[in-house]
Formats: sequence, structure tokens, C-alpha cells
Amino acid sequence: MKFTFIFPGQGSQSVGMLSDLATNYPIIEETFAEASEILGYNLWQLTQTGPKENLDQTDKTQPALLAAGVAIWRLWQQQGGKSPFLMAGHSFGEYSALVAANALEFKDAVSLAQDRGRFMQIAVPKGEGAMAAILGLNDELVIEICNQISEGQAISAVNFNSPGQVVIAGHTTAIKRAIISAKKSGAKRAILLPVSVPAHSSLMKPAAEKMAERLANVNIKSPKIPVIHNVDVATKENPDDIRAALVAQLYNPVPWVKTIEKMIQAGTVAIFECGPAKVLTGLNKRINRQIVAKPIMNVETLQQALETTA
Repeated sequence: MKFTFIFPGQGSQSVGMLSDLATNYPIIEETFAEASEILGYNLWQLTQTGPKENLDQTDKTQPALLAAGVAIWRLWQQQGGKSPFLMAGHSFGEYSALVAANALEFKDAVSLAQDRGRFMQIAVPKGEGAMAAILGLNDELVIEICNQISEGQAISAVNFNSPGQVVIAGHTTAIKRAIISAKKSGAKRAILLPVSVPAHSSLMKPAAEKMAERLANVNIKSPKIPVIHNVDVATKENPDDIRAALVAQLYNPVPWVKTIEKMIQAGTVAIFECGPAKVLTGLNKRINRQIVAKPIMNVETLQQALETTA
């Protein structure tokens, strides 16, 4: 059976995440403890007791999601799970995928996650950047709306998550204009997202420059399992190409629909979401109803995935 693993980005975190798995498998907390040593604070405690507003800060969210994805991956291997033939990550999830593929050391990725979050946070002053989800309009119309209402400000479609679900990012005032315009154009919903950073928009270029400097000194190897990168929906073997993709990813869109379609074209029949929630699983079911789309987020879903792929 050909199956793939995917790793989520921001928005999948929640207070109390992975508690069910951690109660049954020590490797979950062990992985978080490893990350905590590098970060200098107790990451597991933050994910279990909050406060939520701290966990939702980009520089805390990204290490938490990295540790969650890697912890589940390690548990999968510990339980004798077979290897997927292909992997991908949604936005920041690409880092988790690269750790699982042995291209990045976990300790390096933890430090990169913290810095990436910090660089993103300081690239745009608080309140000046925003993101919104537009539901019920086609991609072309959302792009057109962004172009029409920009008035010289930064705004663009940044996440093509599923048919009829596009996320936009840019200057806050432009995002608010786009929400009004999208509703007038017949969007089912157009809602501001609870994030402080306009990820994947041109406003992230200063963060990308800092990230390029950081990544230059990080050891990256050729992945043992191919990883589809966000920026061009392609796999890469050369470490410098991987670095370039991780930098460009910060200010370019995430074509998630194309990523899943590429996996299906490559022959996958099942896609497992390796993270603390099932956000991507929901998107994948809307992209293609024929494939098996399941999360691995608790004891029950872990067992189901192991049985499905045995």
C-alpha cells in the first residue's frame, strides 16, 4: 500500500494537545523535553496548561508543532510503522517533514523554529498585518479581489487549502477591505484569522532574509524520504536547493491542493496527518474524496493507521 505522511503548520495547536498519546507512550514527553532544553523553557508544560495566548505566539507555536510532529513520527517508528514513500508539510510543517526525512537534525529544527517565529513576529509591527479565510469563492476571484482593493498595500492569496477555501494575507486595512469585497462577491464566509503575522505574503521578505542567514550555517542532508516543498510543489535532494525553498516559502503561497494532487498522481492511496489535530485531514477530504485521509493524533487513530498500513 502506497501511503504518505503530512505535517501541519500553525493553527493545529491547542492546550492539552497529545495528552492521550503522552499518557500511554513516554516518547512523546521525551521529545518535548529534548526541545525544552534547547528552548530554555518547558514546552510540554506550555502545551498542556497554556495560557493559550502564549502557545499561539508564533515563536512558541512553531516549536510546539515541530515537537508534536516529530514525537508522533518517532512513536510511529517505535511501534514498527512502515515508512511512507513521500512526505510534505503545510507551511511550517515542512520543517517537521524534513526532520522525519532525516534531512534536518531535530535540535537544529527546534532552534530554527524559534528563530523563524521570532523573525516573522518582528517583520511586521503588531496590528499592521493580518490573515483571513475566504470560503465559497474560486481561487481566481479571490486573487482578483486582492488586486482590486490593494490601493498600493500588500495583500495576496497565500494558502490554496482546498477547493473554495483560500487564505489571504497582507496589511490589516487591506485585508478588511478584501473581506467586505469577498462578501459582496458571494463568499459564504470571510473571516479574520486569530494570527498576528501575515504569513506567506510579501511582508515576510525581511524575515526571509534573516532566515537565509540562519539556514546558511545549518547542516542539511539529502532526505531519505522525498519531501514535496511548498514553494514549487517539487521534491529536492540538494541541501542548497532545500535551503532556498525554505527561505522562499516564507513569502510565497502554499499550493496545498496541488501538493495533494501530486501525491495522488504519484500513486498514494492513503494520507496520514502527523500532528496534534486533523485540520489537513479535513482539507484533503475536500480535495479528493476517493483517497483515505486520516489523522494520527491519539491512541485510537495511531492504532487505526498502523492497522491500515500493515
